[in-house]
Amino acid sequence: MRCPCGLDADYDACCGRYHRGDAQAPTAERLMRSRYSAFAVGDAAYLARTWHPSTRPDDVGVDGATRWTGLEILGRTAGSALDTEGTVHFRAHYTERGRNRHLEENSRFVVLDNAWVYVTAL
Repeated sequence: MRCPCGLDADYDACCGRYHRGDAQAPTAERLMRSRYSAFAVGDAAYLARTWHPSTRPDDVGVDGATRWTGLEILGRTAGSALDTEGTVHFRAHYTERGRNRHLEENSRFVVLDNAWVYVTAL
């Protein structure tokens, strides 16, 4: 299966390895892509693990009625393997109740315990 994150790779070799815990996302953008893929494949546990504890909701649910259909990276600041924080501006496309929609967000990420985590939308 092709990875939902939009990179030209197989899911298992791309975001699947992060979801399984075989590797950690090396950059803020790769974490954002892997979180998008987690929504697409319904992996709520991964979303919870990669959400900063100070902003993580009690219930990190995934809506099975939402079908994620594409991801665009619109910009980024910092967030490299050498940074400790960064942002990723993206547009996520989805279908819900037969209607095409999108979510545009500029997300903030930080390194916590040597791993990138999502903090909040800016």
